[in-house]
Amino acid sequence: MATLKLTQVRSLNRRPQRQRRTMQALGLRHPHDTAEHKDTPQIRGMIAKVQHLIDVEESDDTGASA
Repeated sequence: MATLKLTQVRSLNRRPQRQRRTMQALGLRHPHDTAEHKDTPQIRGMIAKVQHLIDVEESDDTGASA
């Protein structure tokens, strides 16, 4: 399954409470914080709500197979 690397690029100052809670649920509190999540519809929905505050990098985890 793919992984998403999220990096906060904008501050949460003067943002609505709903956006602050979404960012906290994603594990991002301060600018330049980074979190990794599995690519699920729930995470994609949260990203859509705060896409103007974060950068998203996609990576495929099929690299190491034994």
